[in-house]
Amino acid sequence: MINRFDMLGLSAVGVAILVAGNSGRAAERSLTSPVLSPNLSLRNEVKRSVDKGLKWLEENQNVKGFWSTEEHPAVTALALVALQGNPAASDQKTGADGSKKGYAYLLSCVKPDGSIYNKKELINYNTALSVMALLTTQQAEYKPIILKGRQFLIGLQSDFGEPGKLDNALDGGIGYGSRYPHSDMSNTMLALEALYYSKQLAEDSNLAGARDLNWAAAIQFIQNCQNLPSHNKQPWASDDSQNKGGFVYFPGHSMAGETNLPSGRVALRSYGSISYAGLLSYIYAEMKQEDPRVRAVMEWLRNNFTLEENPGMGPQGLFYYYHTMTKALTVAGVDELMTSDGRKIDWRKELALRLINLQQKDGSWANENGRWWEKDPALVTSYAVISLEMIYRRL
Repeated sequence: MINRFDMLGLSAVGVAILVAGNSGRAAERSLTSPVLSPNLSLRNEVKRSVDKGLKWLEENQNVKGFWSTEEHPAVTALALVALQGNPAASDQKTGADGSKKGYAYLLSCVKPDGSIYNKKELINYNTALSVMALLTTQQAEYKPIILKGRQFLIGLQSDFGEPGKLDNALDGGIGYGSRYPHSDMSNTMLALEALYYSKQLAEDSNLAGARDLNWAAAIQFIQNCQNLPSHNKQPWASDDSQNKGGFVYFPGHSMAGETNLPSGRVALRSYGSISYAGLLSYIYAEMKQEDPRVRAVMEWLRNNFTLEENPGMGPQGLFYYYHTMTKALTVAGVDELMTSDGRKIDWRKELALRLINLQQKDGSWANENGRWWEKDPALVTSYAVISLEMIYRRL
């Protein structure tokens, strides 16, 4: 079984993580304990970059408590997770004025049904990320909100055909919510993440009548987004060397478009960010590392590793790609990636240097390509800071 690891913000407040040892047994270590790093210079560079990014976030918060946009609390939630993850913090960042205002803003977006949003769109996206931000605080006062948000997310799971039957390729997944009539891999991953990390809280609460996600249906949806004909029987699924094991956005649709194979067949292109989202989703569904679906996506990610672009998408969604890469490889316990040509890649070091080189003088990050809001420095700076915080703790 792939072990449960810390989520990027929880690590910052001293939560223990499970690290898979050579024997396959789990060993505990505190993320706040001293680290003897073989690369102290790089660690210091990462720390400096994180400090600059956090300073930018602290200086660019709206007086009302949100970052970037009042309509979508998801951006604020990511910024709060970044602040919680400050590796220099000796205590929880919820005492800081900026965090207090940010959490007050999040609470103002909580609805009676458990959802968390301001403008009635992207409801799953906003709720899932807000639940994660509340979880990072470990504050008892947020427990009822987290548990109600968890139940709301479970209620978003799709069942498009006959109720109770997996008779539609979109069944089992989760989409944005209102106005978007399909499930997708990104939203499914975000919902599963919030459910995964709130699971123990829900079990400890033992709430009468509380329901859980249909995890078997979720796994079915995840594999329905994977280019792996051995498990995905949809006609578009391909086992050609370019795409086998990777993921598309939702069944029958890839943001990376189509490609013509030498055989004359048209395949949906696998792409980087959503393939890491697929790996994360399998992890949150507690799939075994030896499962052929997990092994297949890991093989695709190894063979398509690059930091120059989001594979299949070029500059589009580049920082989301870095963000999902960091989370997925961290929770999967991957220290080095072995490519098909035998190269060993120290992905943490390479990604850290890449992010440091992309940081602006003022401490922020932004993508020149605006797809998926990535010209927004608050969003992208949060992605980058969170990624570097996770890397820092393992250098």
